[in-house]
Parts: sequence; structure tokens; C-alpha cells
Amino acid sequence: MSQGMLQDMKGCFNRLRTPFYYYDTALLAETLSAIKNETERRDGWHLHYAVKACATPKILQQIQRAGVGADCVSGGEIKACLENGFPANEIVFAGVGKADWEIELALKVGIQYFNVESIPELEVIAEIAGRMGKVADVSFRINPDVGAHTHAHITTGLAENKFGIAKEDMIRVIRISEQMPSVRFVGLHFHIGSQILQMDDFEALCHRINELQDRLEAEGIKVQNINVGGGLGIDYYAPDDHPVPDFKSYFDTYAKHLKLRSGQHLHFELGRAVVGQCGTLITRCLYVKQAATKQFVIVDAGMTDLIRPALYGSHHHIQNLSSSGSVLPYDVVGPICESSDVFAKDFLLPETHRGDLIALRSAGAYSEIMASRYNCRELPKAYTTEDLGIRD
Repeated sequence: MSQGMLQDMKGCFNRLRTPFYYYDTALLAETLSAIKNETERRDGWHLHYAVKACATPKILQQIQRAGVGADCVSGGEIKACLENGFPANEIVFAGVGKADWEIELALKVGIQYFNVESIPELEVIAEIAGRMGKVADVSFRINPDVGAHTHAHITTGLAENKFGIAKEDMIRVIRISEQMPSVRFVGLHFHIGSQILQMDDFEALCHRINELQDRLEAEGIKVQNINVGGGLGIDYYAPDDHPVPDFKSYFDTYAKHLKLRSGQHLHFELGRAVVGQCGTLITRCLYVKQAATKQFVIVDAGMTDLIRPALYGSHHHIQNLSSSGSVLPYDVVGPICESSDVFAKDFLLPETHRGDLIALRSAGAYSEIMASRYNCRELPKAYTTEDLGIRD
């Protein structure tokens, strides 16, 4: 969805109450096709969509119809996937703090496997599975102590992070699981962070996995599944230039550097890269406020609708869909009673007026899904291309 296409849709958007999310399902289809072109030509490669990025029902349904599995981090996400057509045996369940009811749900419906993050969690899964007369397939999330060039809040693969089992404890944990009749060791899981754009980071993960596999082979331990997580980023600054991420470089990195053993299956858990560019938050200018040293564009969307800028200082490209006048610098802010309710500072926009439609781009991931009702605000509605009767 380009800037020009969004401007062409302003008549349609003007009929809707703002703020709302718009999802370009044609772009999502193009993205899914690009992924499948890279994975289907390689034997034993599997994609699980990271549901935490966006769980809008029609988006989940489109992803499921494309033949993609699911990566869930809560019982609620498992329920959402089942309700939207994902087979239970194509769902993997991760998360550092799985509650007993979530484990019971996963065992009852028959998910593919658990990504286990600690010995205490393994013990609880084994106890619950034994009580239910089940055998739980488990993949151990190993903290590879590999850094990533991304925001500190979304790195997950360093020794200091809360995620995963220390690589030094890998063999011990596998041996413990082998003594548990109600669990079955089926793989290793890794994830080093999110919004990663440098392939060197994924190459470093490959080398670390190769080292760990060599250690396991020396111990006579075979691994059925290698799960490398996700992490591939998108272009937040120029979404029209790169509407579909560079999946070829991403998957080629693993094909070239990861030394899979005979018969091993390789799993990916992409989220942001799948849906990030297909979503746009549409909001409306309420007021243009002249302050002592700057001008504010006050819009009706706030950090309750899109928290990423307030939470991470994240950038979203902003467009005025209603104006093509001379460009001026504005602070684009929301109505929430918090000083952090700011989308951008000194952002250059065409001269903006009350009533103008404003688009915040690249808002398909970690956007609508993180909306809240702070200030007793309503949650934003979501519309797809089909909902609005738009044709290519």
C-alpha cells in the first residue's frame, strides 16, 4: 500500500470513524507468497507465524489459508488460532511464564510442541502431562548469548536476558528430560531479538547453533527440530521502497551458514516481517496548536492505539492524506494525558489543518494488538481491503 494508494482511499476513509486500523490484504498475500517461494523449495523448512505481532481474526485466517503454522506465547493466542482455523498440530507454544491452565489447554488440544525455557517449567509440564495421561513434546529454548543490532528492549538472546536456558546447561537439561516418561525431547529453539536488519546477526546465530550441535553429537544426542525463531525487521522509514522484506537474504543466510544434520527440520517464527507493512493506523487531526517554539498536530489516535513510539521511541512514517501544501515541521501528538503520548517530533508534513486524515504507516505488527483502554478509550476498529470493498 503506497502513499498514493492511501490518498486515493481518503474518500472511503472519511466515511469511517477514526482512529482505526487498515490492513492491506493484497500486500499481505504478496508477502506470504514471497516467504513461501523461499521456504517451499527447501526440504524440511517450516514457518510458524508469531501471533503476538497481530491477531486480528481476518489476518490470522489469511495467514492460515496460506499454509503457515502458528507460534503462540499464551493460552489466549492458542484459542485465537484454533478459532481461526489453525490445526493444533501446527502450533508451537513458547513463553517464559506458562500458567498451568495454558499447559493443560495445549496438551488437551494436541499442539505440535512446547518451547521450554527453564527446568522448573519442564518439571511442571512433566507433572501436568503425567496427570493427564499425555506425553508432551518439548523443544528447549537455549539462550545462545548472541547479540543483535536492535533496540535493547527487544533483544532476547543475550545471557543477561530473561529468556531461555543457558547454553552451558543444555546437555544437562536434555538428560533430565530423558528421565521423564511424560515428556519427549524433540528439538532446540533459539531467538535473538526483533527488528533485525543485519544478516550478520543471523549468521552469528547459525555459527553458535553449529557449535552446540557439535557438542550434542559428541554426547550421542540427536535433535529432530531446529527452531531459529524470527527477528527479521522491516523498513519503518521508507515503507513504499521496501513493502516486502528481504526474505531472500534472510533465508539464504540460514541455507548457507546453518549446518543441518540429515533429516532435521528447520522452523522459523516470523511475525513483524509477515504483517508489519500491511497495517496502517488512520487518524484525524483534531487541532493544530501553535506553541512558543513549535507547532503541534493533535490527532485523535494516541498511545492507547499505537504504543510503540511511547514504549520504544519507535519511528513510524507519517503521511497527511488530505493536504499537498508546503511542508512544515510538527510534533504529532495524541490526546492521552501523558507527556509520552507523542508519535513524532519535528516531523515534516504538508501544512496540516483540522479534519485532515493522517496515516501512520508500518503499523501491522505490535500495534493494534497492544492497544489498551487507558483513559476509558474505545479500542480501535480494524478493517481489511475486503471490508471496505476495495479492488486492486
